[in-house]
Amino acid sequence: MRKYALPVFLAVVLLSGGASAASAADTGDDYGPDTPSSPSLSGTTVSPSCDANVPWIDYSVVLNDPDGQATSHTARLVLTDGEQSTTIALGEIVDGTLSGRVLWPGASVDENGQGNGWPGWAFENGQWVASPGNFAWTRGDISATVEVNPSLRVALSYPPSTPACLTDPAGVATSGAVAAAGMSLPATGGDGAAVLPLTGLALALVVGGGALLYARRARRARD
Repeated sequence: MRKYALPVFLAVVLLSGGASAASAADTGDDYGPDTPSSPSLSGTTVSPSCDANVPWIDYSVVLNDPDGQATSHTARLVLTDGEQSTTIALGEIVDGTLSGRVLWPGASVDENGQGNGWPGWAFENGQWVASPGNFAWTRGDISATVEVNPSLRVALSYPPSTPACLTDPAGVATSGAVAAAGMSLPATGGDGAAVLPLTGLALALVVGGGALLYARRARRARD
């Protein structure tokens, strides 16, 4: 009986060891660390606004970083037209969010919070004059990027003047600042519409004059 017990015991030990090794091997093959999620700025918004004749940039920065991979929590906004650029500090992101507003580059306010300076304009000799300086280029075709690391490109353009809120000096034409910045306004039908009535009037005068001349000649022929 004993001579059979020893081989059986050894077989059980060998089988158990092999199963444990196989189990360990399987576990080693299947195991691996989770890949951390990359941070993003999904949900971040940037938009222009006007308040008390002051152009503003409103922002809401959202940092999604579930695995703590972001290397910075300092937010800034970079504007560029491809040739010139400016960087606007927004602040530190706390608990994943940061919101507020900053003056549009070139804008300024007085002690009462009213606008007293606008990009593309300079106050000289007692009057406002269009200028290529004072961030006039930001009134044109620009791109905007929120940078934290990661970064996010957002749509942004200078807010237009309205009867309720001016984004230019009172009593001046926006086209002056645009032209001074070396930009051009979109083509419109305004000039053509103004020419049409003049053309019609000229045609009416020609036809009327011809009819009057014909009537005089006919009267003379009868006489």
